[in-house]
Amino acid sequence: MHCDLAKATGLLSNLGVLNQQTLNRAANFSGIGLHNGNRVNMALLPAPGNSGLIFRRTDLDGKPEVEARVENISITNRSTTLAKGNVKIHTVEHVLAALVGLGVDNAVIELDANEPPIADGSSRDFTQVIKAAGIKELPEAREFITLTEPIELRSGDTLMTVFPDENFRITCTSTDKRNRFTQFYSTEITPKVWEKELCHARTFVFFEELEYLFKNGLIKGGSLESAIVIRDDAVLTTEPLRYPEEFVRHKISDIIGDLALLGKSLKAHVVAVRPGHAANCELARKILEQVNRPLRVAQALTPPGQTGSEAAPAAAGAMDINEVMRFLPHRYPFLLVDRVLSMDEKKITALKNVTINEPFFQGHFPGHPIMPGVLQLEAMAQVGGLLMMQKSAPGKQIAYFMSAEDVKWRKPVLPGDSLVIEVDMMKSRGKICKAKGKCLVDGDVVSEAEVTFMLRDV
Repeated sequence: MHCDLAKATGLLSNLGVLNQQTLNRAANFSGIGLHNGNRVNMALLPAPGNSGLIFRRTDLDGKPEVEARVENISITNRSTTLAKGNVKIHTVEHVLAALVGLGVDNAVIELDANEPPIADGSSRDFTQVIKAAGIKELPEAREFITLTEPIELRSGDTLMTVFPDENFRITCTSTDKRNRFTQFYSTEITPKVWEKELCHARTFVFFEELEYLFKNGLIKGGSLESAIVIRDDAVLTTEPLRYPEEFVRHKISDIIGDLALLGKSLKAHVVAVRPGHAANCELARKILEQVNRPLRVAQALTPPGQTGSEAAPAAAGAMDINEVMRFLPHRYPFLLVDRVLSMDEKKITALKNVTINEPFFQGHFPGHPIMPGVLQLEAMAQVGGLLMMQKSAPGKQIAYFMSAEDVKWRKPVLPGDSLVIEVDMMKSRGKICKAKGKCLVDGDVVSEAEVTFMLRDV
């Protein structure tokens, strides 16, 4: 009996937490920004399920937000910078690594400057304040990114390969161009491993790189208290190395932070040789390309008149256009759902193929066709209506669109795009429900909103 229990416990440990997590309460940390040298106050706040990791600039009007997503990557020179419009967040990898390393899926990262504090150059302090705040489980199920085949990325001296795996593992070799301080480390990434084996590893820089960084206005807040400096064969630091392989362990920490931009937990084995932020972020893009490829191929290869079910088994809750029209009263030119790809009680994913034949392209805009943002919002409302009416008899009820909140349009939608519409039920009471909707093209979020509906009998 004890042996079986031990095996079961070990299996659950390997599988990881099955539900999403957030912070139990706010965690606060203040310090100096690495590159701008300014004082910055940071607050890590709890967030609801399926919201992801979001940066919020409290020092700017309107407190604009930048999601920690691949589509918002701006600069990857020496650190990772996110941007949306004119709003930028520099050096995001250390705090993202701490959150993901501890298993936090959803959080708001408030900053009153354009980058988090550098602390001691590691993620240790961030890990400690998160642990002190506590982590709580959410009702929403955790979604995982899994691979169907290996991915390889070569860039100069950098080689990164990622293989399908049942867990998240990183194997890394770190060295400079002169092969100094070559180090190797391999580990599965779990909260326990993160806290003990990785979060203490500090950032490092080679002495000859400092001149370039200073000339380009970087590392104004850098010091031996926030980084290790390597000069020839000497290691300059205010304390002894924290791990025998501290440099490569920090590289693994950077990989974790950059791959956090996938937006979901990764099940894969990453093998990296001489990684850097640019390669880490490019690998994240390639992973998303593979994940989104099956949907694009299925859409391209499905013959006219088929719903896709002839080519592959339909997902639970899938509907063809004829079934969609049994529930929705909308008709040309206002029916904005071509097919339901999957649906359960809490979530629906649908498809709208955007073609140049759409009537709105005649005037929006001649010579520069763009799908109106309000029609993307209408598509979310129609898909949300289908989610509400799935237990109703066809034609007996209609979902009225009552309100929209936190509406954001991020990228233009063009003729030829396949608009994937995802709607998650947030709360439902009687005949009224509120849902979170988003539209995606090739895996990138192009618009999102919180929408409220009311069911009425017809």
